[in-house]
Amino acid sequence: MIRVFKHYVPNAVALLGLIDFVILLAAAECGWLLRAAQLEMIPEAITTRLPQLAAFAIPLGIAMVAVGAYQADVLVSLRQAVMRLIVAVSLGVIFLSLLYFFLPTVSLWRSSLFYAMLFAIVGLVAARVLFRRMLGGDRFRRRIVVLGAGARAARLGRLERANGASFMIAGYVAMGEPSIEVPNAVPRSAIPNLAAFVVEHGATEVVLAIEERRNALPLKDLLRVKTTGVHVSEFSTFLERETGRIDLASVNPSWLIFSDGFASGRMLSAMAKRAFDILASGLLLALALPVILITALAIKLESRGPAFYRQRRVGLFNEPFDILKLRSMRQDAEVAGQAVWALERDPRVTRIGRFIRKVRIDELPQCWSVLKGEMSFVGPRPERPQFVEELEQQLPYYAERHMVKPGITGWAQINYPYGASIEDARHKLEYDLYYAKNYSPFLDLLILLQTLRVVLWPSGAR
Repeated sequence: MIRVFKHYVPNAVALLGLIDFVILLAAAECGWLLRAAQLEMIPEAITTRLPQLAAFAIPLGIAMVAVGAYQADVLVSLRQAVMRLIVAVSLGVIFLSLLYFFLPTVSLWRSSLFYAMLFAIVGLVAARVLFRRMLGGDRFRRRIVVLGAGARAARLGRLERANGASFMIAGYVAMGEPSIEVPNAVPRSAIPNLAAFVVEHGATEVVLAIEERRNALPLKDLLRVKTTGVHVSEFSTFLERETGRIDLASVNPSWLIFSDGFASGRMLSAMAKRAFDILASGLLLALALPVILITALAIKLESRGPAFYRQRRVGLFNEPFDILKLRSMRQDAEVAGQAVWALERDPRVTRIGRFIRKVRIDELPQCWSVLKGEMSFVGPRPERPQFVEELEQQLPYYAERHMVKPGITGWAQINYPYGASIEDARHKLEYDLYYAKNYSPFLDLLILLQTLRVVLWPSGAR
């Protein structure tokens, strides 16, 4: 994997992104050349058009990230890939039409934009067809050897078989576990030289998946493997990198303390984040005001009660604050203010409420909390005090998510469907901890872009 500002990007995705960018540049050039031929013009050198070509390729590339064109499930499904590519190119072209209107110096001919769009769709789909065939093999996947044959090793095997896995397991080595869950594991006693075994299997990484037995760490073996140039990873670190979340079942306080992350040198990033929050929340409130007012009127017409309501939430450093939302449930949804988990197809949700939840319109008034500094655009979703008290008792490290300012959208929101149980809260906490540990402006930008994917293809909105 390639690490970009503390966030890991699979090699296959990075390669495909580079190929897509070249295809978009070529599509813009082919569109221009085709239109020039129709007008019987002699084309100039391509170097004179590079800014215009880049002005076409970059917005479309960003649109592809935003609609989730590089998600693992999309890469293995041609139907989903084509659908999202068409949406991405359409959104990109709409944006380019506005860009060319305000900045005509960077525009291609508007008459060539349509041709460039067609060439882009054909080229991108062709790239996906070829890429799917190559992904079926192992050329893009790293080979690893797993030390262990218990529950952790079996879990890595299940992860390997998931769609879009970036690694393949070349072999398992049983390290004397009392319970063997990987039947094809080779006993350590049957391997004269573990380092040679790893090299012979063509592995570039060894993952330590031994169950919790500190005295059983094969330090001499690991040292010899390391000196051969093979990377050695601890189980929790490997899972964090491959899944984009921190596995609560395997981490311990010492791992969180001594692992890379939770950097303190964030002053400039924090200032930039706050400046963005102020500008973006003010602009969004101004632009969305008509939508908010129309929605409020629709809510009033459908059901009795106020269109807006305030709700207590827990924010940074466990400080409570009130968020403002558009009401999506009946006024009597909670008896005596008692907090209740939302259910799938919750009968308390009104017809207007179901729609505004799917497209996230009910979240728009929270921009006021962002403007005041109680929230950020990106961060863990703030929970209600009653739920926080319950979750802190049942989930380890839950209090640590409050060391980051809460947000309207977040890493958990774009990676996990709406949660309404302790188990859902556990999974979302794993993503929230990953965000807190690996925060960077790049990760914020990625989350903001992919929030569009969640809006276009809602997953579990309740």
